[in-house]
Amino acid sequence: MKSLRNLILVTGMLALSGCTVFDVYSEVDALNEAKAVGSPFTQALAAEYKTFANNELKDMFDYPDALHFARKGLAAASGESVMPEPINDWNLSEEHIKELGAARGRLIIAFDLGARELAPATAAKAQVNFDCWIEQQEENWQTKDILSCKKAFLESMNELEGLVQQGPQPVAAEEPPPMIPEEAMYLVFFNWDAFDISSSANSVLEAVAKEVAKNPPSQVNVQGHADTSGPSDYNKRLAFKRASAVRDALVKLGVPENLISIESRGEDELLVPTPDNVREPANRRANISFK
Repeated sequence: MKSLRNLILVTGMLALSGCTVFDVYSEVDALNEAKAVGSPFTQALAAEYKTFANNELKDMFDYPDALHFARKGLAAASGESVMPEPINDWNLSEEHIKELGAARGRLIIAFDLGARELAPATAAKAQVNFDCWIEQQEENWQTKDILSCKKAFLESMNELEGLVQQGPQPVAAEEPPPMIPEEAMYLVFFNWDAFDISSSANSVLEAVAKEVAKNPPSQVNVQGHADTSGPSDYNKRLAFKRASAVRDALVKLGVPENLISIESRGEDELLVPTPDNVREPANRRANISFK
């Protein structure tokens, strides 16, 4: 994974699915300007990813990972509880797969026991330091950075595990609160001139499917969007294809098709305002909301 991305960077151009270095700066800037909403955890998570993405971009010059983690930060800023990195998405040795897999398991268990609600800032630090650890471990040459991320993760985990063992536990008899439509907003991002669902987008859709199964809404709304590059009528069709791709993926994940409504907003309602004919990654998206 990393070796391919480094080969691309040697050429002096980030050719990752049509993105340029300008695109990466633009998306990180969008995260820097975003006003985080949602729970205390998602707001803290957005802040942690903002710091991480800026470091990857401006200090490490790692453009692909800066873009990836900026997108996770934007999703968190919209109120989405994005998950820590899947182990299988990274090129790791068997030894590191076992170590990081166990670490991720600890984090998920702590989350399930209420760590995100009990200590949102610490939980956010634990997640982003785990993502930092796995990203650095794949590179596997900056020992100081690997150990720094790992140490910060373990310190946060020790604190979280102490809290979930001693703190108040969720009352089993209580039903989860009904879903509040204006708080249930999910974002799926797309590469330039594309409508295929990426692995990171699929993680968001899995979260949507789980939420629908847990608290079925009366309707799932999917709005497709495009940036301003290219003709507006073409972008209207492209945005519709993005909404359709999201619908089809949700159906495969078990969301009833008759619940899903799709529409295209084309170049309207830009997340990041730009002039005409500008490639802006944050505007290439689908919004998912509920009624």
